[in-house]
Amino acid sequence: MISIKHNLSLLVIFLLLAAGSIFIGLIFGSVDISPSKITHALLSPIDDTTSQIIWQLRLPRVLAAFACGSLLALAGALLQILLRNPLADPYILGISGGATVGAFTAMMLGWGLFLINLMSLVGALTATVIVFRLSFRAGDWNLYRLLLTGVVLSAGCAALTALFLTLAPTNNIKGMLFWLMGDVSRSEDILPAWIILFIVATTSVIFSRDLNILSLGEMKAKTLGVAILPLQIGIYFFASLATMAALMLAGAIGFVGLIVPHAIRLMGVNDYHRLIPLSILLGGSFLTLADTLARTLWAPQQLPVGILTALLGVPMLLILLAKKR
Repeated sequence: MISIKHNLSLLVIFLLLAAGSIFIGLIFGSVDISPSKITHALLSPIDDTTSQIIWQLRLPRVLAAFACGSLLALAGALLQILLRNPLADPYILGISGGATVGAFTAMMLGWGLFLINLMSLVGALTATVIVFRLSFRAGDWNLYRLLLTGVVLSAGCAALTALFLTLAPTNNIKGMLFWLMGDVSRSEDILPAWIILFIVATTSVIFSRDLNILSLGEMKAKTLGVAILPLQIGIYFFASLATMAALMLAGAIGFVGLIVPHAIRLMGVNDYHRLIPLSILLGGSFLTLADTLARTLWAPQQLPVGILTALLGVPMLLILLAKKR
């Protein structure tokens, strides 16, 4: 009974936090808008300056940040159960490295935003296929080979990324750095990301019982009748899909997929039926607040949001670790 009340309390708190983060993201910006005007613009939009700022600029960016944070937190939670390692994050298997190499190639060639996103998607898909093909052989799925392949591929992509930054013209370097640290302002069409978030989240909740059993170990899961191999392959591809959607939306934003699921576990939630929704809410809220700070602290200059996720995430995790001890 205490556990149920605790989980319900966390759910209510995180729902309020999600709503509050979205509203805060709408309030703050280069133009000061009062909460009453924002509420009026949302409930009864008219063709005035305030409504245009809210509906055309701030709301799409806030929704993009929330979706990106939720996707990264969800991917992190899935990979941590797949690799049975609480330090796993969405970029550990080389997907981010492949996407970065693809995006930087397009930037070096002077291509536009659409082709940059397309090349980053090609790079991410290539990395996903390479890691899978080298880890899955003759019906054998080796998690250690999976992790090792991802780490090696990430190292190779990091070397290529450094080479691109060294050779890039001066006018391209800032865009490349924003890609590496994350930039929500480059988001254009956010609907695909929300669709992918809904699909991956719904599927994960449906299979949350199997995820809970898998967390006990492969031998126990096999004894309890769980089809281990299809479940692991499904986790890998759904986590990869969520990671790629986040990369297409805002570039490589670090720390969210690592800290959010880990923080929720430190709060005493280990059941994936509850951990997944809480991760989605906390990840979205965390990145939305970080992006709001990134575009307001030194306005009109904007900071890469990845800087803020690290600066905010490190003390949060340290506090939770201290309390847990």
